[in-house]
Amino acid sequence: MAGKSIDHAITADSLLSAASDPTHAGILSFMRRRYSKTFTGVDAVVWGIPFDAATSNRPGARFGPQAIRRASAIFDNDPQYPFQRDLFAEMAVVDAGDCLLDYGYHEKTPATIAQEAERIIASVPYLLTLGGDHFITLPLLRAHAAKHGPLALVQFDAHQDTWPDAEGRIDHGSFVGRAVREGLIDPARSIQVGIRTHAPEDFGIRILYGDAVEEMSASAIAAEILAQTKGAAAYLTVDIDCLDPAFAPGTGTPVSGGFSSAKLLSVMRKLAPLDIRGSDVVEVAPAYDHADITAIAASTVAMYMLGLRAERLAASR
Repeated sequence: MAGKSIDHAITADSLLSAASDPTHAGILSFMRRRYSKTFTGVDAVVWGIPFDAATSNRPGARFGPQAIRRASAIFDNDPQYPFQRDLFAEMAVVDAGDCLLDYGYHEKTPATIAQEAERIIASVPYLLTLGGDHFITLPLLRAHAAKHGPLALVQFDAHQDTWPDAEGRIDHGSFVGRAVREGLIDPARSIQVGIRTHAPEDFGIRILYGDAVEEMSASAIAAEILAQTKGAAAYLTVDIDCLDPAFAPGTGTPVSGGFSSAKLLSVMRKLAPLDIRGSDVVEVAPAYDHADITAIAASTVAMYMLGLRAERLAASR
């Protein structure tokens, strides 16, 4: 057992070190990254937002960050497929734990999320957030747009999330419309992929509906995304309900006819040219999951996000 550990998340002496904890035991963080609230020398932060008070159907996404971290233990820090590299050999990543929210004052939640996200991205180039319901993306966009300006939104989802909304409401079905009205995203460079519902407005955002996605190859879908974003700084959000319920039953608003896990991941693998400034994976509700199917899919999506970041970072050095 020489050189082995079971508590890498708190005892790692290097941010670039791989973990050797058993996949079935040990202290859980995302991919066993060291827990830290300080970010000196850090290239990327993983952070959880356990919030689901904005859900319109089944609640439970507040337990999403826990479930995604637990599922990520399966990544044993061999070179990660399909990136053919130890993601952390040159990219220092920490897990900052979860955002502290007061469940009795939901009206304070948006500002709390935005302020904490701003604190992180003020000193770290990349923030990967584990949700939580999809409302959390709105304050995250506020924080990222404050740093980068209006962003191209790349949204994998079953829903457009553009329903009419009043200022001050907290709703996971309206954040895209709010983001357009606030100037956080550029609709002319934004795209929604896998949509399988209708909303009254599209705000000029390019939509690839679920039936079209089913007929398209992963390469063609990725090409549409890259053509629409036109090289702009982008924010990538993946609502796990973009997957068909066969691949993601553990979510609050499942819609049949979605991506397979394999096809979504194949599309993501081809997004290396996309200039992703921040990202999130949301709407994992483990109470409705089976055998961690949804959590495993979400943790793999999050790992791919870090893989794309690691490749981009390596190319810049």
